[in-house]
Amino acid sequence: MRTLMLPVSALIVLAGLAALAAPSVRAEPQPDVVTVWNRTMIDALETAKTAAPPAMRIGAIVQSSVFDALNGIERKFTPIHVQPAAPRGASREAAAVGAAYEALVNLFPAQKATFDSQLADSLAQIGGGGNDQSRQRGLDWGKEVADDILAWRAGDGINAVLPPYVFGGNPGDWQPTPPGAGPPVFRQFANMTPWAMTSPSQFLPAGPPALTSARYTHDFNEVKTMGSASSVARTPFETETALFWNGDLPVAMWDRVADDLAVANHLTLTDNARLLARMNVAMADAVIAIWNAKNTFNRWRPITAIQQALTDGNPDTAPDGAWMPLVVTPYHQEYPSGHSGVSDAGAMTMASFYGDDTSYSVTSVGLPGVVHDFTSFSSGVAQVADARVFAGIHFRFSCEDAVEMGTGIVNLVDNTVAVRVHGGDG
Repeated sequence: MRTLMLPVSALIVLAGLAALAAPSVRAEPQPDVVTVWNRTMIDALETAKTAAPPAMRIGAIVQSSVFDALNGIERKFTPIHVQPAAPRGASREAAAVGAAYEALVNLFPAQKATFDSQLADSLAQIGGGGNDQSRQRGLDWGKEVADDILAWRAGDGINAVLPPYVFGGNPGDWQPTPPGAGPPVFRQFANMTPWAMTSPSQFLPAGPPALTSARYTHDFNEVKTMGSASSVARTPFETETALFWNGDLPVAMWDRVADDLAVANHLTLTDNARLLARMNVAMADAVIAIWNAKNTFNRWRPITAIQQALTDGNPDTAPDGAWMPLVVTPYHQEYPSGHSGVSDAGAMTMASFYGDDTSYSVTSVGLPGVVHDFTSFSSGVAQVADARVFAGIHFRFSCEDAVEMGTGIVNLVDNTVAVRVHGGDG
Protein backbone atom coordinates (compact mmCIF):
# COMPACT_ATOMS: atom_id res chain seq x y z
CA MET A 1 0.00 0.00 0.00
CA ARG A 2 1.39 3.34 -1.04
CA THR A 3 1.42 6.10 1.59
CA LEU A 4 0.50 9.59 0.45
CA MET A 5 3.07 12.08 1.70
CA LEU A 6 1.96 15.71 1.97
CA PRO A 7 4.11 18.72 2.77
CA VAL A 8 3.73 20.27 6.21
CA SER A 9 2.08 23.36 4.72
CA ALA A 10 -0.64 21.22 3.20
CA LEU A 11 -1.26 19.42 6.49
CA ILE A 12 -1.73 22.76 8.21
CA VAL A 13 -4.25 23.81 5.58
CA LEU A 14 -6.16 20.55 5.90
CA ALA A 15 -6.20 20.82 9.69
CA GLY A 16 -7.60 24.31 9.39
CA LEU A 17 -10.32 23.15 7.01
CA ALA A 18 -11.22 20.30 9.35
CA ALA A 19 -11.52 22.70 12.23
CA LEU A 20 -13.84 24.90 10.20
CA ALA A 21 -15.96 21.93 9.19
CA ALA A 22 -16.25 20.59 12.76
CA PRO A 23 -19.35 21.67 14.67
CA SER A 24 -18.65 24.60 16.98
CA VAL A 25 -19.23 23.79 20.65
CA ARG A 26 -19.43 26.86 22.82
CA ALA A 27 -18.43 26.27 26.40
CA GLU A 28 -21.03 27.20 28.98
CA PRO A 29 -19.92 30.04 31.27
CA GLN A 30 -18.66 28.73 34.58
CA PRO A 31 -19.15 30.31 38.01
CA ASP A 32 -16.09 31.89 39.59
CA VAL A 33 -15.03 31.20 43.17
CA VAL A 34 -17.02 34.19 44.47
CA THR A 35 -20.23 32.77 43.01
CA VAL A 36 -19.41 29.24 44.16
CA TRP A 37 -18.94 30.37 47.74
CA ASN A 38 -22.01 32.56 47.69
CA ARG A 39 -23.99 29.48 46.69
CA THR A 40 -22.25 27.58 49.47
CA MET A 41 -23.41 30.27 51.89
CA ILE A 42 -26.99 30.01 50.63
CA ASP A 43 -26.93 26.23 51.09
CA ALA A 44 -25.60 26.69 54.62
CA LEU A 45 -28.40 29.11 55.49
CA GLU A 46 -31.01 26.71 54.13
CA THR A 47 -29.46 23.68 55.83
CA ALA A 48 -29.40 25.43 59.20
CA LYS A 49 -33.00 26.67 58.68
CA THR A 50 -31.82 30.17 59.54
CA ALA A 51 -34.53 32.76 60.18
CA ALA A 52 -34.70 35.73 57.81
CA PRO A 53 -33.26 38.59 59.92
CA PRO A 54 -30.10 36.74 61.05
CA ALA A 55 -29.73 35.31 57.54
CA MET A 56 -29.41 38.84 56.15
CA ARG A 57 -26.78 39.66 58.77
CA ILE A 58 -24.84 36.51 57.85
CA GLY A 59 -25.02 37.36 54.16
CA ALA A 60 -23.46 40.75 54.83
CA ILE A 61 -20.70 39.27 57.00
CA VAL A 62 -19.69 36.66 54.42
CA GLN A 63 -19.87 38.87 51.34
CA SER A 64 -18.15 41.81 53.05
CA SER A 65 -15.35 39.45 54.05
CA VAL A 66 -14.96 38.24 50.46
CA PHE A 67 -14.98 41.76 49.05
CA ASP A 68 -12.55 43.24 51.59
CA ALA A 69 -10.20 40.30 51.08
CA LEU A 70 -10.17 40.78 47.32
CA ASN A 71 -10.01 44.57 47.58
CA GLY A 72 -7.13 44.26 50.02
CA ILE A 73 -5.09 42.94 47.11
CA GLU A 74 -6.44 45.15 44.31
CA ARG A 75 -6.99 48.34 46.36
CA LYS A 76 -9.46 49.80 43.85
CA PHE A 77 -12.33 50.65 46.19
CA THR A 78 -12.94 51.88 49.69
CA PRO A 79 -13.16 48.92 52.08
CA ILE A 80 -16.31 47.96 53.92
CA HIS A 81 -14.36 47.46 57.14
CA VAL A 82 -10.84 46.04 56.69
CA GLN A 83 -8.16 48.33 55.30
CA PRO A 84 -6.18 46.91 52.34
CA ALA A 85 -3.04 45.26 53.68
CA ALA A 86 -2.65 42.02 51.75
CA PRO A 87 0.85 40.60 51.38
CA ARG A 88 2.50 41.09 48.01
CA GLY A 89 1.81 38.30 45.55
CA ALA A 90 -1.29 36.96 47.32
CA SER A 91 -3.72 35.11 45.04
CA ARG A 92 -6.97 37.00 44.50
CA GLU A 93 -9.03 33.84 44.11
CA ALA A 94 -7.49 32.24 47.18
CA ALA A 95 -8.17 35.36 49.24
CA ALA A 96 -11.85 35.28 48.31
CA VAL A 97 -12.03 31.56 49.09
CA GLY A 98 -10.18 31.94 52.38
CA ALA A 99 -12.47 34.74 53.54
CA ALA A 100 -15.67 32.89 52.69
CA TYR A 101 -14.44 29.66 54.24
CA GLU A 102 -13.33 31.29 57.49
CA ALA A 103 -16.56 33.26 57.89
CA LEU A 104 -18.78 30.25 57.21
CA VAL A 105 -16.86 27.87 59.46
CA ASN A 106 -17.26 30.33 62.32
CA LEU A 107 -20.93 31.02 61.61
CA PHE A 108 -21.91 27.38 60.92
CA PRO A 109 -19.37 25.18 62.74
CA ALA A 110 -21.63 22.12 62.44
CA GLN A 111 -21.21 22.28 58.64
CA LYS A 112 -17.40 22.37 58.67
CA ALA A 113 -17.07 19.09 56.76
CA THR A 114 -19.07 20.55 53.89
CA PHE A 115 -16.93 23.67 53.83
CA ASP A 116 -13.74 21.61 53.96
CA SER A 117 -14.87 19.69 50.89
CA GLN A 118 -15.72 22.88 49.04
CA LEU A 119 -12.37 24.39 50.04
CA ALA A 120 -10.54 21.46 48.47
CA ASP A 121 -12.61 21.81 45.28
CA SER A 122 -11.97 25.55 45.11
CA LEU A 123 -8.22 25.18 45.54
CA ALA A 124 -8.28 22.65 42.71
CA GLN A 125 -10.31 25.11 40.62
CA ILE A 126 -7.76 27.84 41.20
CA GLY A 127 -5.11 25.38 39.99
CA GLY A 128 -2.48 27.19 37.99
CA GLY A 129 -3.84 30.61 38.96
CA GLY A 130 -0.94 30.94 41.37
CA ASN A 131 1.89 29.00 42.93
CA ASP A 132 1.58 27.36 46.33
CA GLN A 133 3.05 30.38 48.10
CA SER A 134 0.68 32.77 46.34
CA ARG A 135 -2.34 30.64 47.22
CA GLN A 136 -1.28 30.32 50.84
CA ARG A 137 -0.76 34.06 51.14
CA GLY A 138 -4.23 34.59 49.69
CA LEU A 139 -5.84 32.06 52.03
CA ASP A 140 -4.12 33.55 55.07
CA TRP A 141 -5.11 37.09 54.10
CA GLY A 142 -8.73 36.04 53.50
CA LYS A 143 -8.83 34.39 56.92
CA GLU A 144 -7.43 37.52 58.55
CA VAL A 145 -10.08 39.70 56.91
CA ALA A 146 -12.96 37.40 57.86
CA ASP A 147 -11.75 37.17 61.47
CA ASP A 148 -11.62 40.97 61.65
CA ILE A 149 -15.17 41.36 60.33
CA LEU A 150 -16.49 38.59 62.57
CA ALA A 151 -14.96 40.31 65.60
CA TRP A 152 -16.42 43.65 64.54
CA ARG A 153 -19.95 42.29 64.10
CA ALA A 154 -19.81 40.25 67.31
CA GLY A 155 -20.47 43.52 69.13
CA ASP A 156 -23.25 44.75 66.85
CA GLY A 157 -26.07 43.93 69.27
CA ILE A 158 -27.04 40.50 67.98
CA ASN A 159 -26.79 39.13 71.53
CA ALA A 160 -28.10 42.22 73.33
CA VAL A 161 -30.03 41.73 76.55
CA LEU A 162 -33.37 43.41 75.91
CA PRO A 163 -35.64 45.21 78.36
CA PRO A 164 -39.00 43.52 79.00
CA TYR A 165 -41.53 44.04 76.24
CA VAL A 166 -44.65 45.91 77.37
CA PHE A 167 -47.82 44.97 75.52
CA GLY A 168 -49.95 47.91 74.43
CA GLY A 169 -53.65 48.03 75.10
CA ASN A 170 -54.82 50.47 72.44
CA PRO A 171 -56.48 49.66 69.11
CA GLY A 172 -53.73 49.11 66.55
CA ASP A 173 -51.16 47.87 69.07
CA TRP A 174 -49.44 44.59 68.25
CA GLN A 175 -50.84 41.49 69.94
CA PRO A 176 -49.63 37.87 69.88
CA THR A 177 -50.69 35.98 66.76
CA PRO A 178 -51.40 32.25 66.51
CA PRO A 179 -49.65 30.00 67.32
CA GLY A 180 -47.13 32.22 69.14
CA ALA A 181 -46.93 33.62 72.65
CA GLY A 182 -44.80 36.19 74.40
CA PRO A 183 -43.07 39.29 73.01
CA PRO A 184 -42.33 39.77 69.29
CA VAL A 185 -39.14 38.17 68.03
CA PHE A 186 -35.88 39.71 66.79
CA ARG A 187 -36.34 42.96 68.71
CA GLN A 188 -32.54 43.26 69.01
CA PHE A 189 -32.37 44.16 65.31
CA ALA A 190 -34.18 47.44 66.03
CA ASN A 191 -31.04 48.91 67.58
CA MET A 192 -28.33 46.88 65.89
CA THR A 193 -25.19 48.62 64.65
CA PRO A 194 -25.82 49.45 60.98
CA TRP A 195 -23.48 48.65 58.11
CA ALA A 196 -23.85 51.79 56.01
CA MET A 197 -26.58 53.78 57.76
CA THR A 198 -25.67 56.39 60.34
CA SER A 199 -28.32 55.05 62.73
CA PRO A 200 -31.06 52.39 62.77
CA SER A 201 -33.68 55.15 62.48
CA GLN A 202 -32.10 56.97 59.52
CA PHE A 203 -34.87 55.85 57.17
CA LEU A 204 -37.74 55.78 59.68
CA PRO A 205 -40.99 56.28 57.71
CA ALA A 206 -43.78 58.65 58.72
CA GLY A 207 -45.82 55.77 60.07
CA PRO A 208 -48.95 53.79 59.19
CA PRO A 209 -52.22 55.56 58.32
CA ALA A 210 -54.77 56.27 61.03
CA LEU A 211 -57.23 53.46 61.71
CA THR A 212 -60.11 55.66 60.54
CA SER A 213 -58.43 56.89 57.34
CA ALA A 214 -59.55 56.04 53.82
CA ARG A 215 -56.17 54.41 53.09
CA TYR A 216 -56.39 52.11 56.08
CA THR A 217 -59.98 51.21 55.18
CA HIS A 218 -59.01 50.32 51.62
CA ASP A 219 -56.02 48.20 52.59
CA PHE A 220 -57.89 46.53 55.46
CA ASN A 221 -60.64 45.37 53.11
CA GLU A 222 -58.11 44.31 50.46
CA VAL A 223 -56.20 41.98 52.77
CA LYS A 224 -59.40 40.75 54.35
CA THR A 225 -60.69 39.68 50.92
CA MET A 226 -57.49 38.62 49.18
CA GLY A 227 -55.49 37.24 52.10
CA SER A 228 -58.07 35.00 53.73
CA ALA A 229 -57.29 31.30 54.00
CA SER A 230 -60.68 30.65 52.37
CA SER A 231 -60.58 33.50 49.82
CA VAL A 232 -62.61 32.91 46.66
CA ALA A 233 -61.34 36.17 45.11
CA ARG A 234 -57.69 35.09 45.02
CA THR A 235 -56.66 33.29 41.82
CA PRO A 236 -54.59 30.08 41.82
CA PHE A 237 -51.55 32.05 40.59
CA GLU A 238 -52.00 34.62 43.36
CA THR A 239 -52.10 31.79 45.88
CA GLU A 240 -48.95 30.34 44.35
CA THR A 241 -47.31 33.78 44.49
CA ALA A 242 -48.03 34.09 48.21
CA LEU A 243 -46.59 30.64 48.95
CA PHE A 244 -43.64 31.11 46.58
CA TRP A 245 -42.30 34.25 48.27
CA ASN A 246 -43.13 32.96 51.74
CA GLY A 247 -41.26 29.71 51.23
CA ASP A 248 -37.66 30.89 51.18
CA LEU A 249 -35.23 33.42 52.63
CA PRO A 250 -35.13 36.76 50.80
CA VAL A 251 -31.32 36.72 50.86
CA ALA A 252 -31.29 33.25 49.30
CA MET A 253 -33.76 34.15 46.56
CA TRP A 254 -32.08 37.40 45.51
CA ASP A 255 -28.50 36.14 45.92
CA ARG A 256 -29.33 33.22 43.60
CA VAL A 257 -30.54 35.77 41.03
CA ALA A 258 -27.27 37.68 41.43
CA ASP A 259 -25.24 34.49 40.99
CA ASP A 260 -27.10 33.51 37.83
CA LEU A 261 -26.72 36.97 36.31
CA ALA A 262 -23.02 37.12 37.22
CA VAL A 263 -22.34 33.89 35.34
CA ALA A 264 -24.52 34.83 32.36
CA ASN A 265 -22.90 38.26 32.06
CA HIS A 266 -19.32 37.04 32.61
CA LEU A 267 -18.72 39.44 35.50
CA THR A 268 -15.15 39.88 36.61
CA LEU A 269 -14.19 38.50 40.00
CA THR A 270 -14.04 42.05 41.36
CA ASP A 271 -17.40 43.17 39.97
CA ASN A 272 -19.04 40.03 41.27
CA ALA A 273 -17.62 40.40 44.78
CA ARG A 274 -18.45 44.10 44.91
CA LEU A 275 -22.04 43.67 43.73
CA LEU A 276 -22.72 40.84 46.18
CA ALA A 277 -21.19 42.82 49.04
CA ARG A 278 -23.27 45.90 48.26
CA MET A 279 -26.43 43.80 47.88
CA ASN A 280 -26.00 42.00 51.15
CA VAL A 281 -25.01 45.14 53.06
CA ALA A 282 -28.13 46.87 51.72
CA MET A 283 -30.34 43.94 52.73
CA ALA A 284 -28.75 43.76 56.19
CA ASP A 285 -29.31 47.48 56.76
CA ALA A 286 -32.87 47.13 55.47
CA VAL A 287 -33.55 44.56 58.20
CA ILE A 288 -32.19 46.92 60.84
CA ALA A 289 -34.17 49.91 59.55
CA ILE A 290 -37.38 47.93 59.23
CA TRP A 291 -37.12 46.36 62.67
CA ASN A 292 -36.45 49.79 64.11
CA ALA A 293 -39.70 50.97 62.50
CA LYS A 294 -41.58 47.85 63.58
CA ASN A 295 -40.67 48.46 67.19
CA THR A 296 -41.27 52.22 66.93
CA PHE A 297 -44.84 51.92 65.62
CA ASN A 298 -45.68 48.51 67.14
CA ARG A 299 -48.70 47.90 64.87
CA TRP A 300 -51.07 44.96 64.84
CA ARG A 301 -51.21 42.32 62.16
CA PRO A 302 -54.19 41.83 59.80
CA ILE A 303 -55.39 38.80 61.76
CA THR A 304 -55.69 40.92 64.90
CA ALA A 305 -57.09 43.92 63.06
CA ILE A 306 -59.79 41.90 61.29
CA GLN A 307 -60.81 39.83 64.28
CA GLN A 308 -60.94 42.93 66.53
CA ALA A 309 -62.20 45.50 64.01
CA LEU A 310 -64.97 46.65 66.36
CA THR A 311 -62.30 48.33 68.47
CA ASP A 312 -60.76 50.47 65.70
CA GLY A 313 -63.50 53.13 65.58
CA ASN A 314 -63.87 52.72 61.82
CA PRO A 315 -67.45 52.01 60.62
CA ASP A 316 -66.14 50.69 57.29
CA THR A 317 -64.00 47.86 58.68
CA ALA A 318 -66.31 44.98 59.55
CA PRO A 319 -64.94 42.41 62.02
CA ASP A 320 -64.70 38.68 61.40
CA GLY A 321 -63.74 36.76 64.51
CA ALA A 322 -63.09 33.57 62.55
CA TRP A 323 -60.86 35.14 59.87
CA MET A 324 -57.52 33.44 59.28
CA PRO A 325 -54.70 34.29 56.83
CA LEU A 326 -53.46 32.03 54.05
CA VAL A 327 -50.07 31.57 55.74
CA VAL A 328 -49.05 31.65 59.38
CA THR A 329 -48.42 35.23 60.49
CA PRO A 330 -44.76 36.00 61.30
CA TYR A 331 -44.35 36.62 65.01
CA HIS A 332 -43.42 40.29 65.03
CA GLN A 333 -45.01 43.64 64.35
CA GLU A 334 -46.67 44.36 61.01
CA TYR A 335 -45.46 47.79 59.91
CA PRO A 336 -43.43 47.95 57.72
CA SER A 337 -43.05 44.76 55.67
CA GLY A 338 -39.66 43.11 56.12
CA HIS A 339 -39.72 41.01 52.96
CA SER A 340 -40.78 43.99 50.81
CA GLY A 341 -38.03 46.25 52.13
CA VAL A 342 -35.30 43.65 51.98
CA SER A 343 -36.32 42.49 48.51
CA ASP A 344 -36.26 46.06 47.26
CA ALA A 345 -32.79 46.54 48.74
CA GLY A 346 -31.46 43.43 47.00
CA ALA A 347 -33.25 43.89 43.69
CA MET A 348 -32.59 47.61 43.33
CA THR A 349 -28.89 47.12 44.04
CA MET A 350 -28.82 44.84 41.02
CA ALA A 351 -30.92 47.35 39.07
CA SER A 352 -28.31 50.04 39.72
CA PHE A 353 -25.70 47.74 38.16
CA TYR A 354 -27.55 46.05 35.29
CA GLY A 355 -30.43 48.49 34.75
CA ASP A 356 -33.99 47.91 35.91
CA ASP A 357 -35.15 46.36 32.62
CA THR A 358 -33.19 43.14 33.10
CA SER A 359 -34.66 39.66 32.63
CA TYR A 360 -34.09 37.04 35.31
CA SER A 361 -35.72 34.09 37.05
CA VAL A 362 -36.42 33.49 40.74
CA THR A 363 -36.70 30.12 42.47
CA SER A 364 -37.93 29.22 45.94
CA VAL A 365 -37.12 26.14 48.02
CA GLY A 366 -40.67 26.40 49.37
CA LEU A 367 -42.08 25.44 45.96
CA PRO A 368 -39.50 23.21 44.25
CA GLY A 369 -39.68 23.31 40.47
CA VAL A 370 -41.66 26.56 40.37
CA VAL A 371 -39.92 29.45 38.61
CA HIS A 372 -41.12 33.05 38.41
CA ASP A 373 -39.73 34.98 35.46
CA PHE A 374 -39.42 38.77 35.32
CA THR A 375 -38.32 41.40 32.82
CA SER A 376 -37.48 44.07 35.41
CA PHE A 377 -36.30 44.24 38.99
CA SER A 378 -39.13 46.60 39.92
CA SER A 379 -41.72 44.06 38.76
CA GLY A 380 -40.16 41.43 41.01
CA VAL A 381 -40.37 43.75 44.01
CA ALA A 382 -43.99 44.57 43.15
CA GLN A 383 -44.82 40.86 43.18
CA VAL A 384 -43.31 40.52 46.65
CA ALA A 385 -45.70 43.22 47.90
CA ASP A 386 -48.63 41.43 46.27
CA ALA A 387 -47.50 38.18 47.85
CA ARG A 388 -47.56 39.57 51.38
CA VAL A 389 -51.11 40.87 50.89
CA PHE A 390 -52.28 37.62 49.25
CA ALA A 391 -50.72 35.72 52.17
CA GLY A 392 -52.89 37.70 54.58
CA ILE A 393 -49.99 38.94 56.69
CA HIS A 394 -49.47 42.56 55.57
CA PHE A 395 -51.42 45.64 54.62
CA ARG A 396 -50.36 47.10 51.28
CA PHE A 397 -49.29 50.42 52.80
CA SER A 398 -46.74 48.50 54.88
CA CYS A 399 -45.24 46.98 51.74
CA GLU A 400 -45.11 50.28 49.85
CA ASP A 401 -43.49 52.16 52.72
CA ALA A 402 -40.92 49.38 53.15
CA VAL A 403 -40.04 49.58 49.45
CA GLU A 404 -39.35 53.31 49.83
CA MET A 405 -37.06 52.52 52.76
CA GLY A 406 -35.22 49.90 50.73
CA THR A 407 -34.68 52.30 47.84
CA GLY A 408 -33.30 54.95 50.17
CA ILE A 409 -30.85 52.44 51.62
CA VAL A 410 -29.72 51.35 48.14
CA ASN A 411 -29.01 54.96 47.19
CA LEU A 412 -26.96 55.36 50.36
CA VAL A 413 -25.00 52.15 49.75
CA ASP A 414 -24.32 53.07 46.12
CA ASN A 415 -22.73 56.33 47.24
CA THR A 416 -20.86 55.21 50.35
CA VAL A 417 -20.02 51.48 50.23
CA ALA A 418 -17.12 50.11 48.17
CA VAL A 419 -16.82 53.28 46.11
CA ARG A 420 -14.01 53.59 43.61
CA VAL A 421 -10.78 55.05 44.88
CA HIS A 422 -9.64 58.02 42.80
CA GLY A 423 -7.35 56.78 40.07
CA GLY A 424 -8.47 53.16 40.37
CA ASP A 425 -8.58 51.24 37.13
CA GLY A 426 -10.82 48.31 38.05
